[in-house]
This record gives sequence, structure tokens and C-alpha cells, in this order.
Amino acid sequence: MATSVPVQLSPRRPTAPDTPYEQYVYAYPHQKAYRLLENGPLLSELWSRERLDALSLYAHIPFCEMRCGFCNLFTRTGAPEDITRAFLATLRRQAEVTREALEAKGDPVRFTLAAFGGGTPTYLTAEELDELCGICETVMGADLRAVPFSVETSPATATADRLAVLAEHGATRLSIGVQSFVDEEARAAVRPQKRAEVDAALDRLKEAGFPVLNIDLIYGIDGQTRRSFRTSLNAALSWQPEEIYLYPLYVRPLTGLSTRHDKGRQEWDEQRLDLYRFGRDHLLAAGYRQTSLRVFQRIGSAADTGSPQAGPDGAGDSISEYNQQAGMVGLGVGARSFTETLHYTTDYAVAVPEVRRIIDEYIATPTEAFRRAQWAFEMDDDERRRMFVLQALLEAEGMPVAAYRDRFGTAPVDDFPEQFRVLAERGWLHRGPDADDARAGTTGLDRLDVLRLTPEGMAWADAVGPVFFSERVRHALAHYQDR
Repeated sequence: MATSVPVQLSPRRPTAPDTPYEQYVYAYPHQKAYRLLENGPLLSELWSRERLDALSLYAHIPFCEMRCGFCNLFTRTGAPEDITRAFLATLRRQAEVTREALEAKGDPVRFTLAAFGGGTPTYLTAEELDELCGICETVMGADLRAVPFSVETSPATATADRLAVLAEHGATRLSIGVQSFVDEEARAAVRPQKRAEVDAALDRLKEAGFPVLNIDLIYGIDGQTRRSFRTSLNAALSWQPEEIYLYPLYVRPLTGLSTRHDKGRQEWDEQRLDLYRFGRDHLLAAGYRQTSLRVFQRIGSAADTGSPQAGPDGAGDSISEYNQQAGMVGLGVGARSFTETLHYTTDYAVAVPEVRRIIDEYIATPTEAFRRAQWAFEMDDDERRRMFVLQALLEAEGMPVAAYRDRFGTAPVDDFPEQFRVLAERGWLHRGPDADDARAGTTGLDRLDVLRLTPEGMAWADAVGPVFFSERVRHALAHYQDR
């Protein structure tokens, strides 16, 4: 797959954002860069050019019992049973067409990872969750009991009957969005939950015995201090989770907090950076290992990617936030699929009326329409290189230069000299022990075996990502109309 064709770099001279919280780069490019195709390619043609023996399966469940004030995910609250049942029936039709497309060239199809996200997958009833697992197993052919299988849940929906279904189908990782163990902070984030409800849900999760428990926490909530954040950190640690995710609070357009958060940006940035560093140091001292800006894994646990318990090839029990090179098969409205040449999905929105419209249109979609990609972004060689850099560089272990060279036939610093210059000048890149000047542009970077962010670079990881965005992606994001 290596090539020596030179990359056509964007003419814009990259600059570093002046805020650490420019954009959460969990996938490149963002879904807002996708556009509707008039006559998209057949899925059978797209997947005929892909490896099919190590696929990831993702099912997006666009339902929640409530919408948090910070949430800009594609989800509908309070959906009645007739909607969830119709959604599952449509997902089954989509799965049948998708599996047919994967099998078109006759190669064996094998899934090695699976995840249910949303939304809140456990908004579905136990019976509906069983049906969803059945679709993935019998229609898609994924052996959920034999692969790392991750599911997102919430305190209100992590009920014993739902957890029993997931355990029966082999779920290996449950991720629960707590955000804060302090009731006042939960209310400030427009997440009306009580500490007692959270503790009861965690007790059920521990009793169910999933190999990996992840607890999500948020920092930067209005009124949050080191002292209150320590309360949440210690409360999370008391459950001995294999993973803890620390998310900076973002306030996005059309979300519940978008009209209520009036703190100045510089003050808020300083608060978030301070709380991040405090939380990072607290978790490191408690025996956790940082693998990215957000992810902390308990050393020696089943989630620890450096532990023999972590599973085959040292991989943890979840689909990585950056697992998007290719081979991701998405089901459900809002789910994304990744091939080498095209990233594709369905329509996307945040505003309640638009979300409901899109879900209704998904349910009404004729089966034949699922045979073609709909909303998509074409991945050329330049975009694939940028995605590769972001996928590796935003992880704590960094990007092995040899891995990049083996894939593309060139060196990353040669392909993106201005981007790496920006990172080096800001002190966001490790320079190596022999570096004379940490701000000396890209000098000496070509001698490094691994390009790795410094602790300060990791703290600014959400500003590092946009430095590598192409002009095409920037233009698409700038012309997207929030809805």
C-alpha cells in the first residue's frame, strides 16, 4: 500500500489555535464535513476493495431518556415504543443489505470488534437490546461473545434486566456517563440525576461483572473547583473502574447550555486546564496510565493496553476513538462507516425537530436505498495521511515514523513540515534528548523514531488536531449550517 507520490499540501499556513479547546477530534473529518451524494456508490462496490477479515461493527442507537445540557450528539429523548420498534425493524433491513454488500466479492467476512453507542443504547428495553444483539449476530454474522464488545449506558437505564441481556451476549466493556458525582454540578450541566441513583447503577454494573467498567467525568462545569472535582474523582476511584475518561466541557450551538453559559473564554480555558492537570495527576497517582487526553486505564487491569490482560494484540476492550482508517461498518441512523476511499453515514442534526425528522425519514427509507452510500466524504491520499497522523499523534504513545513510512512511502515531517513546525514551536512535541532548542522548528524531528506529544501538548490536544485539518475540510466545516 506504500506510495512515494508527493502530497499536495494545503496552501494555508497552519497556525495553532489560541484556545486549548478548539475542537474535539474523535474522528477525522467531522460529520459536518460530509455532504449528501446525488447518486452514491453501491456499498458492494465500496467494500469490494476492502479487507473484510478484521472489521469493526458499530450500532448507533439515537435515543436517550434525557438530553444533557452539553450534548450535541444525534439523539432523541423520550421516544415511544412504536418508534424504537420501528427503528429496530429498519436497522434489521439495513443490516441485511449491508451484509449482502460485504459478501458480494465472496471473501470471508469477520468482525473483530463491536460497539453500541448513541444516544444511550440501554434506552432500549431488555427485549429490544436482545433483538439488537440478535441482528448483529444472526444478520451481520458478528460473534459478540468472542470479540471485545463495548456498550454505553447511563445511570437511569443501567437496569438489572438490561445488563443481564448484555452479559448474556458477551459484552466486555460498559461505559457509564456519570459526568459528576456532585448533585449541584450535575444540575449545572443540565443533567438531572442524584448521587444515589448513580451509586445504585454502579453497584449493578459491578455485580454484573463486566471485564471493563468505564466511568465518564466532565471538568469545566460552572462552579466546579479542584475540591469538588476531587470528590468526583475519588468517588469514581472507589468503584475501581478499569477506565476513567475525563472530558472537558464544551458548549456547542443548539445545546441546552448554549444560551446559559456566560463565562469568559479565557477564564473558562484556565479553569478547564487547571482541572485537567489536577485530574490527570490525581489519576496517575492512583495507579492509572494516561493513553490520550481523555483516557486513563488502571495499570494491570483488563483495559490496560500495556497489560497481558488487555486481550489479543494488546488491545483494550473497546473500539478506539480513532479507529477509523478503514473497516468500520455502521448500522443505524447517525452511524458512520469507514472505507479506504469513502467515509459515509446518514443525515445528522442536533436540534430536536431536525433529529425527529431524520429518524422518521430513516424509518421510512426504502430497503433499496440502503444499498448506496448517502452522506459522505471522499478520502483521497492527502486526507488519509492527515487522518493517520491524528489517529496516532493524539495517543500518548505517539506515532512511530516507520509505521507512517511503511504505509505511505514518505516521512510525516516531510509531508507536513509547517504543521509540525507549529507543534514544535509551541513546545507540544518531544524533541529527543539531543535537541538544542525545543523551539527550533522542525530541526531534528526527522531523526526521531516516534513523534510524541509532550505533557503540555497532550493538554492542548484539542488544539493540535485542527492544525492538521485540510483546506477542504475547513471549508466544509465553515459552510455547514448548524441545525
